[in-house]
Amino acid sequence: MHDKSTKKHNIHFWQGRKVIITGHEGFLGSWLAKTLFYNGAKIIGIDKVVNRPGSVLNDVRKNIISIKGEITNLSLLKGIINRYKPQDIFHVGAEAIVGEALKNPVRGFKTNIEGTWNVLEAARGKKFIECIIVASSDKAYGIKDKLPYREDTSLAGCHPYDVSKSCADLLAYTYFYTYNLPVCVTRCGNIFGPGDLNFSRIIPEAIRSAILGKTLIIRSTGKYTRDYIYIKDIVKGYLLLAENINKLKLSGEAFNFSYENPLSVLELVETIYKLVGKKPKYKIINQAKHEIPHQYLSSQKARRILSWKPAYNLRRALLTTIQWYKEACLEKKI
Repeated sequence: MHDKSTKKHNIHFWQGRKVIITGHEGFLGSWLAKTLFYNGAKIIGIDKVVNRPGSVLNDVRKNIISIKGEITNLSLLKGIINRYKPQDIFHVGAEAIVGEALKNPVRGFKTNIEGTWNVLEAARGKKFIECIIVASSDKAYGIKDKLPYREDTSLAGCHPYDVSKSCADLLAYTYFYTYNLPVCVTRCGNIFGPGDLNFSRIIPEAIRSAILGKTLIIRSTGKYTRDYIYIKDIVKGYLLLAENINKLKLSGEAFNFSYENPLSVLELVETIYKLVGKKPKYKIINQAKHEIPHQYLSSQKARRILSWKPAYNLRRALLTTIQWYKEACLEKKI
């Protein structure tokens, strides 16, 4: 049985630890890098693009080692791991946009599947590595009649992005079961917060459209339901998992992180416009293809085993995010 006593995030754990983050310039990666740096970790980041404008990393960038490179380059990853000898690896580098994976599935597969096996293979046999966290997605579960998804729900992605995440999950299990690699998988809903400049995602685009008075284009029917969760609560979950992977013998397991509060796209959009103080202004074009109609996660396992508890609710998280985008608009960053 797992110890169910309360486990708060332990900032002392990270003092002086060497941490590799793939995709450290992306939305999740940049927040992980920034948070871990402030907790005392030494950050080595790998990304195909460095020095992205508008990043939350800008105020700490000079303090991290930033390496430009592709995770599809196995020899590069091996060289970086052998040189820096990290205790922890957060593999969050990926093709994160569902539509891009749909348009170019081979590139999506190479990044999300080959990129994952490269990270795991480069780490295999390295005794100094204590923890590897692989970022998956709720979409790895595929289309299910029974919701919410739980960690023991079968992985059955149907479309390119979804399949790439199902495969990455299975690769993580393979490297744990076969090679005893200390790896865990995280599956989250739609993450949002300050610094997300991917406006193909509904929350950044809805907030920007509301602030600027533009008509928001809703690609789906607006009736699809999703989990939405604030970036800081996700980062908290990642750190708790890394801190406890060995203490609680969690290698080989997966954890969902969710507010357990599914919303339709229209419910979300109307909430955002209300919080911005504007009347909803949108157009439904119903052109979304190959998307899962209804998705949401149970996070009971994370709450029970890790004592993970969100610090934000959806309203507070959206208000904080909206304020960041308002300031970014004023400064013409977006």
